[in-house]
Amino acid sequence: MIGELTNHLWQSTLFAVAAGLLAAALRKNRAQVRFWLWLSASAKFFLPFALLMGFGSHMQWTPARKIATQIAAPAVSYAMEQIAQPFAATLPLAPTTRATGDWIPIAMLGVWACGFGAVAVMRFRSWRRIRAAVNSSTLVDIHLPDNLEVRASPGLLEPGVVGVLRPVLLLPAGIEDRLTPPQLEAVLAHELCHVRRRDNLFAAIHMIVEAVFWFHPLVWWIGARLVEERERACDEEVLSQGSEPYVYAEGILNVCKLYVESPLACVSGVTGSDLKKRIEAIMTNRIVLRLNFARKATLAAAATAALAVPIVLGMLNAPRVRAQAPAAGTPKFEVASIRPGCADLGGGGVMTKTGGRPVQSPGRLNRCNTVAGFIGDAYLNFADGLSDRTRLMRLSGPSPSGGPAWIRSDMYQIIAKAEGTPSQEMMRGPMMQVLLAERFKLQVHRESREVPVYVMTVAKGGAKLQPFQEGSCTPVDRTKGPVPLPATGPQGCMFQYGNRKGANLVLDAQGTNLTDFGHLLAFGFDRPVIDKTGIAGKFDFHLEFTPDESTPKFLGGTDRDGGPPSPAAAASDPVGPSIMTAIQQLGLKLEPAKGPKELLVIDRLERPTAN
Repeated sequence: MIGELTNHLWQSTLFAVAAGLLAAALRKNRAQVRFWLWLSASAKFFLPFALLMGFGSHMQWTPARKIATQIAAPAVSYAMEQIAQPFAATLPLAPTTRATGDWIPIAMLGVWACGFGAVAVMRFRSWRRIRAAVNSSTLVDIHLPDNLEVRASPGLLEPGVVGVLRPVLLLPAGIEDRLTPPQLEAVLAHELCHVRRRDNLFAAIHMIVEAVFWFHPLVWWIGARLVEERERACDEEVLSQGSEPYVYAEGILNVCKLYVESPLACVSGVTGSDLKKRIEAIMTNRIVLRLNFARKATLAAAATAALAVPIVLGMLNAPRVRAQAPAAGTPKFEVASIRPGCADLGGGGVMTKTGGRPVQSPGRLNRCNTVAGFIGDAYLNFADGLSDRTRLMRLSGPSPSGGPAWIRSDMYQIIAKAEGTPSQEMMRGPMMQVLLAERFKLQVHRESREVPVYVMTVAKGGAKLQPFQEGSCTPVDRTKGPVPLPATGPQGCMFQYGNRKGANLVLDAQGTNLTDFGHLLAFGFDRPVIDKTGIAGKFDFHLEFTPDESTPKFLGGTDRDGGPPSPAAAASDPVGPSIMTAIQQLGLKLEPAKGPKELLVIDRLERPTAN
């Protein structure tokens, strides 16, 4: 959150500097042009480039020459988490440092709230003064264009336009006796100019910017420039209407001598900005240049770039629609049969009731699953034809989203024969992608969405983790495909979740970092688990807990003998803590939050013809 705010602030600052350079280059042109430049710099504080990039990310664009070579990337959620926390592996923090750092955002929020409140209180007090003047005013029989209501108020407040949606011209009582008719006419023309330009609305918008970003000096400087240019723009318009410069300047000076300036920028008066510069500009009555074609084109190009560049960046970084054609060299099935239902599996298609897995012949595929299950295997679990990676993908990867309801209810049996002896992972992954595209007319794309997540942090008191004993097992990098294990000596480190011990579930992970441990935990939850502990290194984990409502995604398990837990076993073993309590015993905690997750979205799907 702090990083996003920092990015927004420096981007807005850079935008304001660019607006200032353009305003300086156009100093001999109309003040109205410079006013709009400064107003755009103010509005930029309300419009983060991230919003435009997010909009662009939904406008997917893929060069035609790349379509034929794209295949779904497997480690999607894993990569997203690495982007979300790029410093976890390189900047390890001690638990005590992390606990102290938790107070920094809270303290910053408290300081911001104090500043925001102070600005809001000052503005409210000034507004109460204006409202008191309006409430004590009386209607004046002066007919002005646009049916503008004119009221006279006792006191020494200068003439000004009050209100945003239904503006009222508030004049000090007796002003017609203190100014000559030509002077009063010029002052009224100035105020009418504010009404037509809707200066009160724009000033109110910037006042909100000042209240929210009160800590940024550039915001207040932009506010002063807005007032300066709006007053000069009105001066230029009054003079263009035929008012004498001397009469107009004298009228402004008399108002300054007799009355006090409006306390709010959103109550447009006549004495704002640097009075000396304004009088000099009025008296010289120089001819202001209108924008020529070259300068109009420059401004148009700058405005277009400010909007288009973030959108284009979002489009370039948007998840691409994955190709339905295989990459060069991807093997295909020679023949494939697709039948509804799960008859005649031949002991090969699904996990048996006792937990045993089917034995598949080399180069043969015989599986029964829902279409959603086939898509999950093809594009997520086995997308790259590897096996070791699939464990992490099952735990943290996205599941297919969209499509008709029957893809999650109707079962299909696929019996296929491949040329040669490709691995089961290759047949269930890349080769299945081709089959789904040809026979089910499948088209998919990926998109990132904000979803509920758990953030894993260090609990109060610090982490209580068991360090990994080097040599006790061979660590396996589950993000780089199969790793050959030694024929003798320590075997691969355990990484499993779901075995039963009586009534309890067991989670074991050896030689595992906290990021992968979070992936393993995600297997038991309805949301991803993102490591934010800042702790590096490898550890051994062993959790025993009783499943409850916090583990809704658990799919079942086996006891120590390989079968479902019997009532006698469940009764003989003590009931363990909940998974949340078991995690807290490690000195860790899970907190609900929002985070990005990339989903596989189904765009098109048809029922296949049975054969």
